[in-house]
Amino acid sequence: MARVLCVGIATLDIVNLVETYPEEDSEVRALSQQVRAGGNATNTALVLAQLGVDTHWVGNLSDQPQAQLVRDAFARFGVDASRAEISEGSAMPTSYVTLSRASGSRSIVHYRDMPEYAAEDFAQLDLRPFDWVHFEGRALDQLEPMMQRARAMCGVPVSLEVEKPRDGIEGLFEQADVLFFSRDYVRQRGFDSASALLQQLPRGALATCTWGDKGAWARDVDGKLQHAPVHRPEQVVDTLGAGDVFNAAMLNGLSLGVPIGDALHAAVRLAGEQCGRAGMVLEHE
Repeated sequence: MARVLCVGIATLDIVNLVETYPEEDSEVRALSQQVRAGGNATNTALVLAQLGVDTHWVGNLSDQPQAQLVRDAFARFGVDASRAEISEGSAMPTSYVTLSRASGSRSIVHYRDMPEYAAEDFAQLDLRPFDWVHFEGRALDQLEPMMQRARAMCGVPVSLEVEKPRDGIEGLFEQADVLFFSRDYVRQRGFDSASALLQQLPRGALATCTWGDKGAWARDVDGKLQHAPVHRPEQVVDTLGAGDVFNAAMLNGLSLGVPIGDALHAAVRLAGEQCGRAGMVLEHE
């Protein structure tokens, strides 16, 4: 069994399900509301653990009572968060999510006053027990020395999620063995397709890119592209975190030595199935 460390943010997600997305300056009644653990690295860790991976998470947690919900989620699924740093006096970062039942799409308003997880805290960790280290692409001034240390100390695969076009993130690509790109990043960098971005990566880069209802693409180290068509659930219920589910499934497959094409198809299928359910609970859990 692989032992994977996920590094990134934990949030409180307040998810309001509405019939259709509201117009500006309007008032609608929510059909339901959930408050659950969220954040890209957190979601990926929760899914990895459900897939049977020995999963560990590190980042900042508040010392306030709201953080208990996140701790409970980690405990429920068996994610080891014992290495988390406690941020005294800071509230948990919060994402306010409006989820449309008609389309399954979501819009997010995010708020945080908690400091980002610091490279100096990461430097205190013993990374030798881990078989893989996965990073969320944020706070690049802190992320760069963390990735450099992981590669130098571990000698194990390092992956990087590239969700947003943050200034300078391209300079970190060479620090990662696997890159996970989002459609939003690709479009904001001026590319009109996943393949257009993946084909211009340097030789030796292993990377994936999700593209909504078009499925996902992967590029192996020889530059060969593979595509997996979207897996559609009977009804789209919740697309929140679908990319995190995809990343977790890819990490699981690659850590087990599964060929990249097989891992890609399995990841697209799991992400599609997840869109037919609410939350980060897999069907078999």
